[in-house]
Amino acid sequence: MSSEILTFGEPMFEFSQIKERDAADADFLSGFGGDVSNFAIAAARQGANVGIFTHLGADAFGAEFLKLWQRESVNSDLVVSSQTAHTGVYFITHDEQGHHFSFLRKGSAASLIQPHQLPVEAIKAAKLLHVTAITQAISANSCDAVFEALDVARANDTLVSYDTNLRLKLWSLPRARGVISETIRHVDICFPSLDEAQLLTGLTEPDEIIDYYLKLGARIVVLKKGGEGATVATESERFSILPHKVTPVDATAAGDSFAGSFCTHYVRGASLKDALAYANATASITITGYGAVAPLPTLAQVEARLNEASA
Repeated sequence: MSSEILTFGEPMFEFSQIKERDAADADFLSGFGGDVSNFAIAAARQGANVGIFTHLGADAFGAEFLKLWQRESVNSDLVVSSQTAHTGVYFITHDEQGHHFSFLRKGSAASLIQPHQLPVEAIKAAKLLHVTAITQAISANSCDAVFEALDVARANDTLVSYDTNLRLKLWSLPRARGVISETIRHVDICFPSLDEAQLLTGLTEPDEIIDYYLKLGARIVVLKKGGEGATVATESERFSILPHKVTPVDATAAGDSFAGSFCTHYVRGASLKDALAYANATASITITGYGAVAPLPTLAQVEARLNEASA
């Protein structure tokens, strides 16, 4: 069964420390992460017919992801279980300096994906393909696979959305700048965040950053500005929106939920302005709960938030 939205990347199993770091019986709470998995679940909860392509290890962590996607109505028919590589894992620990992330992803099943292993027919059949810079950063062959997927999509009129998620633990800033800039030449919708875009472009003003990415070739730029809201722009129109007033507790997956919601509603025929409103409301709910998956809202919750705001 083909999916109207297809995403490609690496899911990661999460262990988050829940007791003091120096405690003899320190323990971790397990959960799910990975930007493309978060995106897919956010889109599914907004009503999208969404699928994910990745490779997992044939291990307990991979099995848990397959169960998660089944519960969340994310099509996992294209997911491959590897007998020779592991599912990516990361750990969150805490001390007086804050949160710290440790990753066990080198040689993971997803990082070993080669361009010839792409689900070409599924990409051709999708209305939209979503990829991220993290998928390009985890290995050279994964980066090559992303570019190959973009070529397939563009040759078959499949829209491409791209989140510039910047993780400098995975690659250097100069390499990130070069790869991300080249990628944006080949995408339809680009989702930069303001702080990361300032590092990547050397520009400071939101409109300058938007103009920069439009000139590179993105047809639609959706700039996420955190507490300042968001702006969507094309060459001919530009709309900004202020954030909903909420008490944030955890920003995990906020950007992924924003992009998942925007793409879902845009593919379903919403105007840019309306898709932005849905995305803004979705992210505002996501940041009021803990973790990557649990706080992702349903369509009914997002519509209730929009109705409250307009009342």
